[in-house]
Amino acid sequence: MRICSFLPSTTEIVYALGLGDNLVGVTHECDYPPEAAGKSRVIMSLINPEELSSQEIDRLVSENHKAGKSTYIVEEEA
Repeated sequence: MRICSFLPSTTEIVYALGLGDNLVGVTHECDYPPEAAGKSRVIMSLINPEELSSQEIDRLVSENHKAGKSTYIVEEEA
């Protein structure tokens, strides 16, 4: 079985169930347990919150939403 987690809480549950070896992909937000950091990142944000103010983040999210664009990208090849 191959598991791809799209939520940090799901990643934690997968590990809690002892299925970490089956986990093949996680999001950019999955950082717990520490073993998750070694998994392929299959979902990433197009907005880097570390470089922007909350006002800039809000503006970019709103612009993307109005334009029908996503704030995230799915790495299908990961």
